[in-house]
Amino acid sequence: MTTVNQTAPPPAADAPAEAPVSASAHVPADVPADAPAVLAEISAMLRTMLDEYGLDDIEVTMETRFTEDLELESIDLVTLAGSLETRYGRQVNFAEFVADLELDEIIDLTVGQLVEYVVAARER
Repeated sequence: MTTVNQTAPPPAADAPAEAPVSASAHVPADVPADAPAVLAEISAMLRTMLDEYGLDDIEVTMETRFTEDLELESIDLVTLAGSLETRYGRQVNFAEFVADLELDEIIDLTVGQLVEYVVAARER
């Protein structure tokens, strides 16, 4: 009886090695991972949005609520989601983040909760 070795041969020594794919491959290197810096960036995104409504004097803190304090509507959150993906890459998925929340939690969502999510997503 003849046996056949069905294992793949090792790659040739001169073959280029494939680069490992990192989860953060789509995230710019200059993106901060600490909460104060992420808060500053998200605050800037929100200020840009609020400027369009003439609400440029609202202070954004970790306790600021999107609905109650900033009076953002769902279309504004869609815009914010796009800004977050542009800045932080695909690993920061706002829609996925809010999908795990109950309606009352979404209504009471704070900037701080979003900052914590972004920091945690960046560390994955």
